[in-house]
Amino acid sequence: MKNVKFLLIGVLFGIVLSKGEIISWYRIYEMFRFQSFHMFGVIGSAVAIGVVIFYFFRKGALKTYLGQKIFIEPKKKGLQRNIYGGIIFGLGWGLVGACPGPMFILLGRGVLSIIVVIIGGLIGAMLYHAFKSKLPH
Repeated sequence: MKNVKFLLIGVLFGIVLSKGEIISWYRIYEMFRFQSFHMFGVIGSAVAIGVVIFYFFRKGALKTYLGQKIFIEPKKKGLQRNIYGGIIFGLGWGLVGACPGPMFILLGRGVLSIIVVIIGGLIGAMLYHAFKSKLPH
């Protein structure tokens, strides 16, 4: 019962993404064809909010729900892994027409064909885990 608040926040987040048309394949298509600013505005806003939140993490102003300080481990420097990862993620996003978060919102809205995509994403995550020691990190 104590985790119900997280479920409710997730449902609220799903409703906001749905109403904002963030889960719309057409909006994603428009973005990749540079026909609309809608998705770029949403992504840019998310990045800006993320920067502010990370600032407060580092200052110690934001803590976990248990009151512990949030520590974010520094990432290794490396352009190659970011370029490869970005290309793979972008191609998957473009081919599927959905980013990982909204896939579950689409499932909740009754788009049953997204189950194939979710299964593919889970298989991809398992393959990454199996081969991550051999990948350029």
